[in-house]
Amino acid sequence: MKDLLDQMCRRVLRHADEHQLETAIPRLAIGAFRQSEPTITAVAAGVCLVLQGGKQMLVGRKMLRYGAGSCFASLIELPTTVCVFEMDGDKPYLGTGLTLDRDIFTALIADMPEEPPRKEVLGFDVQPVSRELLEAWDHLLALLDTPADIPMLAASRERELLYRLLQSPHGPLLRQIAREEGRLAQVKRSIDWMRNHFDESFSIEAVADIAGMSVSSFNRHFRAVTSTSPLQYQKTLRLQAARRLLASDADATRAAYAVGYESPSQFSREYSRLFGRPPKQDASQLRENIGDISSIVV
Repeated sequence: MKDLLDQMCRRVLRHADEHQLETAIPRLAIGAFRQSEPTITAVAAGVCLVLQGGKQMLVGRKMLRYGAGSCFASLIELPTTVCVFEMDGDKPYLGTGLTLDRDIFTALIADMPEEPPRKEVLGFDVQPVSRELLEAWDHLLALLDTPADIPMLAASRERELLYRLLQSPHGPLLRQIAREEGRLAQVKRSIDWMRNHFDESFSIEAVADIAGMSVSSFNRHFRAVTSTSPLQYQKTLRLQAARRLLASDADATRAAYAVGYESPSQFSREYSRLFGRPPKQDASQLRENIGDISSIVV
């Protein structure tokens, strides 16, 4: 499959600068990175394929490492993740990612034959890819070279790629995107609520009730899905939101109150612990490079 990966690398290099780029193809991103320093960022719900080099990701307390020909998939947004992009000698890290559209997936799954129930896979995972999946992804990337074809062909090529993803080892995880029931769907209900109310105080009992679980069951399944606890998830949502405010010229005290902190000193301590720099110092660097806080799918 190296020949196909090399071809995809050439496509990405023709269109990507040394950063992540949202392309003219809906939901498709490409990226080229030469940095090797840890980067703290958000991970969007989607799939990411490494084409060259490798990547290390610390998701909650779980460390993942995957290289060329491997694919990461997540059905939830992970608010803060430490990523390290590994170069292949003097060659940059290259990757491509696709944000998941629930409506497209649901329609596609409805057209496919039913599969026997499998063990539920929660949250996210990493799997190797097949040549058939690479070919489908390359067909979609090829539209970058012929942008006039994107309006007519992108939807069918995305559908082909999603079909191959559903046939891959990621299938059991990705099929859950269309389900209204199951442990992942229950936890995701609570996550959606938390993302809309992260600046409010809440009890574990309240979010467990939203998920329709007992507190003990909710804590266990939430950690399985996110590799962190509900309260830590809320904290990282708050601090990530504060970081965006700081990047847009808010001062630290105003950012702290805006995301739900009652104590600016506590905010400063927790911010420094997570991002490695106090808010004021971090803000000045963020304003020089807003890309540091973007969601990443590559």
